[in-house]
Amino acid sequence: MIISPAYAQAAAGGAESSLVSLLPLVLMFVVLYFIMIRPQMKKQKEHKAMVEALAKGDEVVIAGGVLGRIAKLGDSYLHVEVANGVEVQVQRASVIQVLPKGTFK
Repeated sequence: MIISPAYAQAAAGGAESSLVSLLPLVLMFVVLYFIMIRPQMKKQKEHKAMVEALAKGDEVVIAGGVLGRIAKLGDSYLHVEVANGVEVQVQRASVIQVLPKGTFK
């Protein structure tokens, strides 16, 4: 025979090598949590607190960039007065920002 048979060798340190091979994957998930997931959860919590604290007369910016003053509040909807006598009904979650008093005239 010209070609000699090749035999597989047993892996040395089987438990250690599998642990070391999983380390980059675990490290990647830890970094992903601290860079992406945790800040997003914090932002969602702040937005939820802001939406729950809305009151009649607050001046807000809604998702489309429209400024207005809250005229009526409901459980999941609110009426935003965007001009004299013009009200728009929007979902509470569409409020992006609460403005300081006197910004909207």
